[in-house]
Amino acid sequence: MSDDAPDWTFKDRDTVILSELAADPQRSSRELTKILAEKHDIDVSHVTVSETIRRMREEGVFREAIVPNEKYYTFALFEFKFDPEHFADEWHDAMVSIRDDAHTLFYFLSDGEYQWKSVMMFESPEAQSKWIHEFYKHHGKVVSNLRNSAVHNVLKFRTDPELFERLGGE
Repeated sequence: MSDDAPDWTFKDRDTVILSELAADPQRSSRELTKILAEKHDIDVSHVTVSETIRRMREEGVFREAIVPNEKYYTFALFEFKFDPEHFADEWHDAMVSIRDDAHTLFYFLSDGEYQWKSVMMFESPEAQSKWIHEFYKHHGKVVSNLRNSAVHNVLKFRTDPELFERLGGE
């Protein structure tokens, strides 16, 4: 993942495309072209819609991920609290280990006492416990506490299309 913000100037068409994709990510460029014309009075070809989506994806305007149904995996929120004594020497290897681990779905930095957080997926509670044990073996110096919470009953996992309307356009 790049730290660079996307170099993108939104047109009205772009925000509508993002809104409509958020409402139904499986829509084809032909379907989107029809929706743009009928609902938004925007007249473009399906090739233009397809090209716009491709360019936005390449520029990093939006990201795509395949997230399996929670019936297949145990999801957990992990929060990492640092040991300041060993932070300077150990933080980078620990960060890369979490970020690049196959179990990590989403990894982010935050403020507060627990500054690294990740959403992780495991085949079973036993696999999760083993991961924690191995992590402490390899990176225990930098982490003074690892707090983990099971994620149950995912009630919403999507982006509301209305949010894209706030991006503005020409």
